[in-house]
Amino acid sequence: MSTKTLVPTLRARPTLLTLALLAAFGSAAAQDKEQAQVVDGSVSAGIGFINEGRDDRSLYDQYRGLRPGSTVFGVFGVDYYRRDDKAGTLARFSGSDLLTNNRELDVLWKRQGDWSFSARYGELRRYDPFVPDTGLVDAGSFAPRVVPLPGGPGTGGDVDLKVKRTSLGLGFQKVISDRLQFDASLSTENKEGSRLFGIGMACPTFVAPGCRGTTSAEVGSAVLMLPEPIDANHSQAEARLTYAAQRFSLSLGYYGSFYRNSLGALVPGVSGSLYNPLGALLPVTTGLQGVLNQPVALPPDNQAHQVDLTGAYAFSQTTRANFKLAYSRATQHQNFAAAGFAAPAGVSDLGGKVSTTLAQVGLSSRPLPKLSVNGSLRYEYRDDSTPLAQYGLVGTGSFANGFTNRQYPLSTLRGRLAAGYQFTPQTKGTLSGTFNQVDRRTFTETSATSGITALRLKTEETGLKAELRRRMTETLSGAVALEGSRRDGSHWLRDVGGRGVTEEADPASVLFFQNGVFPVNLADRRREKVRVSADWQPAEALSLQAGAEFGRDRYDMPSAYGVRRSDMDQVDVDATYAINDNWNVNGFVSRGRQELDQVRPGGAFLALDNTATMFGVGVTGTVQKLEVGGNVSWLQDRSKYGQTLDASADLGSAALLGATGGLPDIVFRQTQLRLFAKYAIDKQSAVRLDVGHQRSRWTDWAWNYNGVPFVYSDGTTLNYKTLQNVSFLGLTYTRRWQ
Repeated sequence: MSTKTLVPTLRARPTLLTLALLAAFGSAAAQDKEQAQVVDGSVSAGIGFINEGRDDRSLYDQYRGLRPGSTVFGVFGVDYYRRDDKAGTLARFSGSDLLTNNRELDVLWKRQGDWSFSARYGELRRYDPFVPDTGLVDAGSFAPRVVPLPGGPGTGGDVDLKVKRTSLGLGFQKVISDRLQFDASLSTENKEGSRLFGIGMACPTFVAPGCRGTTSAEVGSAVLMLPEPIDANHSQAEARLTYAAQRFSLSLGYYGSFYRNSLGALVPGVSGSLYNPLGALLPVTTGLQGVLNQPVALPPDNQAHQVDLTGAYAFSQTTRANFKLAYSRATQHQNFAAAGFAAPAGVSDLGGKVSTTLAQVGLSSRPLPKLSVNGSLRYEYRDDSTPLAQYGLVGTGSFANGFTNRQYPLSTLRGRLAAGYQFTPQTKGTLSGTFNQVDRRTFTETSATSGITALRLKTEETGLKAELRRRMTETLSGAVALEGSRRDGSHWLRDVGGRGVTEEADPASVLFFQNGVFPVNLADRRREKVRVSADWQPAEALSLQAGAEFGRDRYDMPSAYGVRRSDMDQVDVDATYAINDNWNVNGFVSRGRQELDQVRPGGAFLALDNTATMFGVGVTGTVQKLEVGGNVSWLQDRSKYGQTLDASADLGSAALLGATGGLPDIVFRQTQLRLFAKYAIDKQSAVRLDVGHQRSRWTDWAWNYNGVPFVYSDGTTLNYKTLQNVSFLGLTYTRRWQ
C-alpha cells in the first residue's frame, strides 16, 4: 500500500534548508548599518567523547541521537536573529544537534502586525534499551520467520530495535484588519523502524478449537518476540479565523488528522518446533502453529475532522462569559483483504465512524470586591455508528454463538462551580464543587465481553474542594487544600455471550458475582486528598519552597476480588541560596509513594508499594572570565510486591510462595554527575568544557533474574546490563556577532 500525506513529504527537506539559510544569511550581507537594525547570531562547533560499549550505554543512548557503539561525535549549532525596527520585520533561524540524529531546524520570518511565516524540521531517533539475541529471520519486517536457536539461548545474533521520527511543520499568520486575524499550520511526521512486540498463546482455549495443551512430546503454549514493524505517517492541518472587538471575540477553527500506515499486518512464519518451559525443543501442536501463524493487525489508516466555534463576551469589567461549540467525525476504512485478513461475507472494511458533538459554556464574575465566582458546564456526546457484523464465536461445539463488534456511544456531562473570597489582605479562601456524569447509553446485545464479569452503563461522581491561602509574615506564606469525591453508578449488566445482557439490581444475590472481575473505572469509589504548601524566604539570599500531598481511594465492588484500596503521598522541598553576587547554590528533595492492594482469584493478596526518591544539588559561579558549575542527582524507584494467601488458595500456590518468598523487588537506581566550565576568550567568543558521568542499575525480574534472562519459546533472550556506567566529555567553541 502507498502512503499518502496531506502536506509535502520529507522529500522537501532540501527546500526547507535552503529557505532557512536564505532567510537567515542570504540578506545579511546586503543589510545596511542603520541603527534601526538589530543583528545577533552565533555558531557553536565542537567534539564529544563517550566511553565505548553498547552494553554500558543502552539506557543512556535511548534518546541521545548517537549511533550505538560510537565513541566520538560532533557538535554543531547555529542561531541567527535580525530585527529591523524601521521596516517592522524580524527574521530568525536556529539549528541544534545538527551532527546527530536528533537535529532540529527552525525558521521564523514576520512583519510586525501584518504577517508571519514559520517552518520547522526535526529528527528524533529512539533505540530500545533491550538488545534481542535471536535467530529470527527478517526481524523488524512485516513477515519475520521464527527459527529456534539450535544451540539454545545466547547463541543467536543481536538485533538493534530503533524508531526514527522525521517531522516537517509550516505555519502562517495574517492580520487582515485591526479586528480580524487568520492562522494556519500544516505538519507531517514519518515514523520508521521497529519496536519491541510479541505474541503468545496457551492451549487449550475456547478461541482456538483443536489447540492441544503441552505434553512430554508436544509444545502447546508459546511466547514469541516479534518486533512490530513501523512505516507510518501522521499529518495534521489546522486553520483558524479570529474576530476580536472591544467586548466580544469569536473564533472559527478547523482541525484535521490523517494517519496512514504502509503496513497493514504483521505476518509471522513459525516453524514446527519450539522450546517448552523446561528448555526441551519439541514439535508444536498443529492447532498452536496455526494460531501463531495468523496475521496480527497493525494500527489501521484513519482520519478525523473537527470544526469549532468559540467566543467570549465581557458583560462588564467584572463579568465575562465564554462558550465553545464543536463537531468532529473520525472514520476508519482500512480494507481487510489488503491488510491480509478475512472478513465476514459482504464486509470489506470496518466502516468505523464516530461523530462527536461538544457544547461548553463558562462564566466568571466578581459581584463584590472581595468575592469572585466562576463556573463551567460541558456536554459531549459521542455517536458510534460503525456497522455491526459478526466477527467471531463464543463457546465451542453446540454451545458456539456468534457475536458482533460493539458500538460504544458515550455522553459526558461535567460541571464546576467555584467561589473565592478575600477575607483579609493576607487570607483568601476558595470553595469549589464538581459533577461528572458518564452515560454509555446502551450495550450492543449482539456483542460479547471477555475477561470481566459485568459492566455499567452509567457512573456519576461529585466532588468538593476547599482551599485556604494565607501570608503569615512578610517572608512566609502557605496554603492548605482539602478535596473529596464519591463515585457510584447504575445497576451492573451481566453479559450472556452474544445474546444480550441481564441487569442485576442486587449483585449480592448473584453467586458468581462474589468471585467475579469488575472494571476498576466503573466501581464505586471514595477519594480523599489533602495538600499543604509553603514558601519561605528567611533571608534575602535564601528561599525555600515545600509541598506535601496525601490521598487515598477506597473501592467497593460486588466481588471479593479486584482493587480494594490505593494510597499516595508526595513530598517536595526546593531551596536556593545566593552565597554572593557570583556564586549560587540550589537543591531539591522529592519523595513519592503509591500503594495498591488487590485481591486476585485463588486466594492471593497482592500489595504493590512503589516508592520514588530523588535529590540533587547544584552550584554555579564565576571567577573573572571563567564560569563554572555542576550538579549531582540521585534517583531510586523501587516497586515491592507483598504477597499473601488465604485458606482458599491451592496447595501448589502455597508451596511456591513458601519456597520463593514471592516476587522480588523491581529497582531502578541512577546517579548523575555533570560539571562544566566556560571561558570567555573575548566579547565574541568562548569555549566550554562539559564532563559527566552516569551510573544506572536496573533489576527487573520480568526480563532478568539473578543473571538468568527470560527465554522466549524460540530461544530468544533480551539482553541488557544490570549495572551501566557512562562517562562523557564535550568541548565546544562558540562565536557570536552583533
